[in-house]
Amino acid sequence: MALVEALTNIELFSELSSRELKKVASFMTPIKVKPGRDLTVQGKPGREFMIIAEGTATVRRDGRVIASLGPGDFFGELAVIAGVPRTATVTADTEMTVEALNRREFSSLLDGSPKLAKKILVGAVKRLHQLEEGLVR
Repeated sequence: MALVEALTNIELFSELSSRELKKVASFMTPIKVKPGRDLTVQGKPGREFMIIAEGTATVRRDGRVIASLGPGDFFGELAVIAGVPRTATVTADTEMTVEALNRREFSSLLDGSPKLAKKILVGAVKRLHQLEEGLVR
């Protein structure tokens, strides 16, 4: 399954077994997106974590382009974990399919397995460390 493979490359889920990754994938929902649609808006509340399955998007912070995203790339993990406002605006350049996991689904996943929650917490801390060190966008 391509989604499980994509999850293995995400720091947030780096501590999970393949069985746990399949469980996370089962909570995700594919969403079709039209070109020009904002998937996230900087400063606005965020409720979903997304992985790009198909298509491309542009990431802007304070109006400046800071990255281009494509299949396998992801965004929104901080909003799902901590409920913090979006740190950038992500806009679809092409028709896209994204796999989305909202906060409620994420909470259900964590509540159902404290062991899984602990592993995701470790992955989240690693990701935050990378962000603070400027190692990722």
